Order: sequence, then structure tokens, then C-alpha cells
Amino acid sequence: MNWKPIVLIVATITSLYQMLLNYIQYRSAGNPVPANVSDIYDAATHKRWEEYHGEKSRLEIFSNLLSWVVTIVLLVLNAHAAVAKLFGPNPYLQLVVVVTFQTLLECLFAMITNYVDTMKIEQKYGFNRSSGKTFAIDMIRGLIIELVMGIVLAVLLCALHLWLGDGMVLVFAACVFGITLFISFIYPILSRMSNKFVPLEDGELKEKLTALLQKHGYHVKAIEVMDASRRTTKSNAYFTGFGKLKTIVLFDNLVNSMTPDEICAVFAHELGHGLNKDVPKLQLLNLLNMLLMAVLAWLTVRTAGMHTAFGFEAVNYGFAYILLGCAWLPLLNPLTGLLSSAYSRYAEYRADRQAVAEGYGQGLISGLKKLSKDNFSHLAPSPLLVKLTYSHPPLSQRIDAIEKAMAEQAK
Repeated sequence: MNWKPIVLIVATITSLYQMLLNYIQYRSAGNPVPANVSDIYDAATHKRWEEYHGEKSRLEIFSNLLSWVVTIVLLVLNAHAAVAKLFGPNPYLQLVVVVTFQTLLECLFAMITNYVDTMKIEQKYGFNRSSGKTFAIDMIRGLIIELVMGIVLAVLLCALHLWLGDGMVLVFAACVFGITLFISFIYPILSRMSNKFVPLEDGELKEKLTALLQKHGYHVKAIEVMDASRRTTKSNAYFTGFGKLKTIVLFDNLVNSMTPDEICAVFAHELGHGLNKDVPKLQLLNLLNMLLMAVLAWLTVRTAGMHTAFGFEAVNYGFAYILLGCAWLPLLNPLTGLLSSAYSRYAEYRADRQAVAEGYGQGLISGLKKLSKDNFSHLAPSPLLVKLTYSHPPLSQRIDAIEKAMAEQAK
């Protein structure tokens, strides 16, 4: 079988699919805004949002087009094999060389588009607060992390296949799943390398958050405020860590723009996720995805023709990792993503009902509206895109569901 045209066709189809989604997103700027969220932007702000949305969407389309062109050129020219042949036959050295070559190219082009996104578009619309130095440090840190992760996964793939042969599938899936959990565990440590965290000051907000959590026996290590305003004007908040190490993190922008009741509403929502064990359930779906990915990895490393078609003399485990990223996983992810996104949207509605049950329904509505305004969110996204890719329901639909739950509670 001639694998080269197959891989090129799959890479092209998946790239065209992504660009189609980008185009649908771009066109959705003209969708009518639902009445229950029409107060978030005034006419001038909505016009400015349309311009912002258009620039962001066009950049995404260009970025995906550029990525596809670079990928196809590298594959057609057998560039990975040419680079690998400059070094010895050791499989581990070969995979490190190939993964490093690919990662450096990807990061070079990502740096260009990210620079335009952050330092031009976000700067133009008043969201960016990163200096050129901070941007460069963040990009270099990201490159190092991506390079290390790529090499680790490719080495793992190589070692398990050489050791276990066809029996590698389950072990590889378990190892990758374990790595994702480990990354989630150390994320708080990594985030502290680039941000400052301070304890939330004593006062009404801290008392209300503590009471809300203690009501359900939900203990956290700390409630902290992160200096997100050093990089952006946008707002966010999240739980991080596991078990007794779980920490509440609030963007300083959020603390400065929301009332205590609105912030408590947001975390009553997050509490709902915790009480319903939504994260472990999504992790189980993720484990299924990892298993399917491991099957694709196994097929890729046991099919020498996929490698010789691109100039290699035998299986190259670094190139197998690249094939997964540019062809096979993009083909799989839209299918598995439908399931996880659908469950995630269902879980969001259920978590909103928890905020209503805690008496924070109206605070959640006003808080979500402020978040949408601060983050310049899309108020009328394409229904098709929502079903295909959105992990959260559109704000107007969430507000409808919250108001319905409030009405039922009032009966």
C-alpha cells in the first residue's frame, strides 16, 4: 500500500475541516443577539466586538492554512527523513532529532501568529498587558515544555513497542493517561513560575466562599489571587490541585470587577462540578480517547510502509509521533470530541443549577454577563459549532436554564 497519498489526503481533509469551522465561526458574527444578553454590549461595543471577532477569526484561518502548507511541504519533500539521516541509526537519537525538528518549526510559526494575536490584536482592543519581554519568556517556556513533552511521549512509544511489541497498546494508553494526570497535578507549580499568587484578603468574600465550601464539607488548601492583570484585562477563576491540595484561584481582574455574591455564584457553580464528580467522569472519557490514540500509535509503529513512504529506511518513532499529530489524531478527535463536549455542556447546566440551589442564581446571571463582557465573548455562536466543539453552552441558553431553575425553586 502506498501510504504517502493517504497521509497527505487525511492531513488535508482534517485541515480543511478545521478551516471550515473557523470560517463558520467568522460568519457567525452576523447572527442576531438573543434578547436576554442584548444588554451586555451597547451598539458601539458590539461593533467593536465584530471587528475584534473578525480579526481573530481571520488569523485562525491563516494560522491553520499556514500549518497545513508547512505540513504538506515537509511530508512531500521527505524532510524529516533527510534530517534524520544526518545522524546515527540509534532509534532514540533518531526520534529526538525528528521531534526536535518538527517542534522547532511549529513553534517558529506559532510564535509569529501568537505575536500577531497577543501584541497586535489583543493590544489593539485593550486586552493585552504583556510586555515584549514577558511575551518572549512565555513563548520560550512554552517551547521547552512542548519539546520535552514531545520527546518524552516519543521515547515512551519507542521503548514500549521495542519491549512489548503488539502488547504495548494498553500500557501506552495507561502511561499517557498517567502523564496527563501528572501534568494536572504539577500545573499549580508550573503556573507559579510565571505568575504571582497572594492569599485572598480577609473580608466578606473570603467568609462567604469559606462558608459555601464548608457547608458541603469541601475543603481547600487556600484561596489565592493571581496577578493575571500583568498579562491581560480578561477575567477567570478556577480550582486547581487534587484532594487536600485543592486551591481556589481568582484572577485579580475578577476580584476587582465582580461583587462577592457574583464570585460566590461562580464558585457555587464550580462546587456543583465537584459534588457531581464531573472532572473524574470527563477523565474517564479522556481515558477512552487515550486508548483509541494508543491503538492508532500501535498501528503507526507496526506499519513500516508509513515510514518508508516518506524516505525512512525503517520505522522512526519520532515520525510516528508526528503522523499521529498531523493526520490520525485530527481525524479521530472530532468524533471523540462530540461525546466529551456534549457531556461537558450537560455538566455545565447541572453545575449552574447548584448555584441556584445555593441561592446565587441572580448573582450567577450577572456574574456570567460580566465575564462575557470582560472576555469579549461571542453572544450568538453558530448552533452547529456549539454541537461540534463547544464545551460550554451559549450564555443566552444558560441564562434561560438558570431562570427556569430559579422559577422552579420559587414554587
